[in-house]
Amino acid sequence: MADYYQNGIITTLHNLTRRPVEEMEAELCRFSQVRPLGLVLPSLYSELDTPALPAIVEQLKAVPYLSQIIIGLDRASEDEYRHALSFFSQLPQHHRVLWNDGPRLRALDAELMERGLAPDQPGKGRNVWYCFGYALATGRVESLALHDCDILTYDRSLLARLIYPVANPNFNYEFCKGFYARLANGTLNGRVTRLLVTPLIRALKKQVPDSDYLEYLNSFRYPLAGEFSFRLDVLRDLRIPSDWGLEIGVLAEMKRNYATNRLCQVDIADAYDHKHQDLSAEDASAGLSRMSIDISKAMFRKLATQGMVFNPGVLRTIKATYYRIALDFIETYRNDALINGLDLDVHKEEAAVELFAENIIKAGNQFLDNPMETPFVPSWHRICSAMPDVFERLVAAVEADHKEFMG
Repeated sequence: MADYYQNGIITTLHNLTRRPVEEMEAELCRFSQVRPLGLVLPSLYSELDTPALPAIVEQLKAVPYLSQIIIGLDRASEDEYRHALSFFSQLPQHHRVLWNDGPRLRALDAELMERGLAPDQPGKGRNVWYCFGYALATGRVESLALHDCDILTYDRSLLARLIYPVANPNFNYEFCKGFYARLANGTLNGRVTRLLVTPLIRALKKQVPDSDYLEYLNSFRYPLAGEFSFRLDVLRDLRIPSDWGLEIGVLAEMKRNYATNRLCQVDIADAYDHKHQDLSAEDASAGLSRMSIDISKAMFRKLATQGMVFNPGVLRTIKATYYRIALDFIETYRNDALINGLDLDVHKEEAAVELFAENIIKAGNQFLDNPMETPFVPSWHRICSAMPDVFERLVAAVEADHKEFMG
């Protein structure tokens, strides 16, 4: 059973009683009469053939309170899009599959790209950005959740707990972040959060001890969780990062746009396991190596906007401080694992810390070498100003694809 301790400046909603999901869903059904609810699922086509996504869809079929499900489909040919339409047709809720690689959405993307307004690289950030635009364009819901499609331990209670804080009309939260313990197969997971983000935050706090941004980040129990929920109006001014810094970037945007008493985090699962990225120690453009660079850059960029000055000497100090703190954390996590009967490979943990320390320097040098880099995709508010009919065209493209290929 979780504790009820409140740490940091973000409200934490705990799982204290293991409340039955049916009870929560009955409340959510009532809330949905006042505030319609939706779900965004960013998916790769390849995930349709994994154990995770079919099980997720089976769980979602029993969810009674959703008015809309938006599936963003990446890396799909025409035949694969047809298959995806058939695969998701079992969902009883109103749903649409955005064929991001289809000619209609590609044409719209190309026009936005010509104006410098589209994501400049493929990936989850681009997928999520178009799904959010479609949610705004259709206006069918007032609150919506987002979660990944590779969750092996998925249960519909995860969604109920995730969306509840922004669904309950008696709450004033605009944004909610999910958290959980990352453990599976008898060991602790979540290396990037445990061994990069938390130690790096602590190291940066030694450079800027009064940073409200770092205090804010340090309040989240799992800052890299891919599960969020929002009120719909949040999405108009949200700038989505297009790289691996998506989760950290979204947190920074929420801090920029809202008071912290409008934000919260919620315990959504006792156990959570999903697809694991390789460390990719030999390839800085892939896996956890690429992720660690993008996340570090995202944090450096945000601190620079608050007046922190970066130079090679500062980067070396941050790296050295990070390295010492991260090594101490390995001992902490090892002991936590042992008391819970889990294993932890100290050699692999230290290898990850060594790689992350190197990548902190790489991230800093990239930041210094390219100060004009702007990884954020423009907000939909700006897009609508530049192209007033973009929502109508986006909906028309999705509907035309659905009508032509659904058969």
